[in-house]
Amino acid sequence: MLLLNNHKILFGSALCLFVFLTLYIAVLPALDNQRINKPLPRQAKILTEQERAGKMVYIENGCVACHTQQVRNVEMDNVFGKRPSIPADFAINKRTDFWRNTANLMGTQRAGPDLTSVGERQPSAEWHLIHLYQPRAAVEASIMPSYEFLFMERDYLQPDDVEVKVPEKFLKNKRKKIVATQKALQLVAYLKSLKQTDYTDKSIVPPFLYKQTKKGNEKQAGASHLPDGAELFTANCASCHQANGEGVPGAFPPLKGSPVVSGGDLELYVTIIMKGYDPRPEFATMPAVGTNANFTAEDVTAIINHERTSWGNNSKKVTLEEIKVIFDKIK
Repeated sequence: MLLLNNHKILFGSALCLFVFLTLYIAVLPALDNQRINKPLPRQAKILTEQERAGKMVYIENGCVACHTQQVRNVEMDNVFGKRPSIPADFAINKRTDFWRNTANLMGTQRAGPDLTSVGERQPSAEWHLIHLYQPRAAVEASIMPSYEFLFMERDYLQPDDVEVKVPEKFLKNKRKKIVATQKALQLVAYLKSLKQTDYTDKSIVPPFLYKQTKKGNEKQAGASHLPDGAELFTANCASCHQANGEGVPGAFPPLKGSPVVSGGDLELYVTIIMKGYDPRPEFATMPAVGTNANFTAEDVTAIINHERTSWGNNSKKVTLEEIKVIFDKIK
């Protein structure tokens, strides 16, 4: 055969077949995918220079090995985002530079929590800095390694230094000040930028599947039907206020002996839990924990009763009916 006997024709044919398959299997589908998956309408926010630099710190430290940035369409992922991720969520990604394609940060393993909306769940830069320096200072059971190399120790603070208020038991030298390096600040800026875009067209957003009934949401009154307040506190509050209720000086206020916890202004108390709090410059901003976690009146009642009767606090427990009245008022 001429094809087998003439090497020019043989290699030319193989080259043409290779180019055809490349175009048909890789290039054309990719172009079509770009055409049908446009960025979401309100996803036009471009990363700032600080956030872009933080993304590179995220990549170089291998954070993608343990953290995903994709909300699956199963109910257990509802804690990580308001809706399941869709292709349009990733359409805004651009090439890292001329030589490198966009780094894939979707991840495949979830040794740590998903970070799709971590900027909404935890908007406090102080919390992120403490967590990076010593994860066990923020989450007692964390298996995340410490990133102390992103920080430095100083005897005295300089004008532009950002001090990290780490609990004393995690400090190697209690006389030193822990200061965040530029890379640490960049990484935190990137993490705070991670917020899932709300998509108004529900018709193309897949629903969460395998929905589970949340324990403790029964509508009967009485403490016996409330969820476990200690468990809810540990899951949603202890990372900042600490398991002992003492908080972190200069970062997160204590609940032990707190006038808000033990006081009689329940409307303020419930509003703080549901909508967050940012009145005092000496402490970090508290996110809308209750709203983000979809707390019910039963959940809030259980948490308040736990806080009002723990760590030496000895205040009267609240009733579910009281909290429901406030819930209806602040909505």
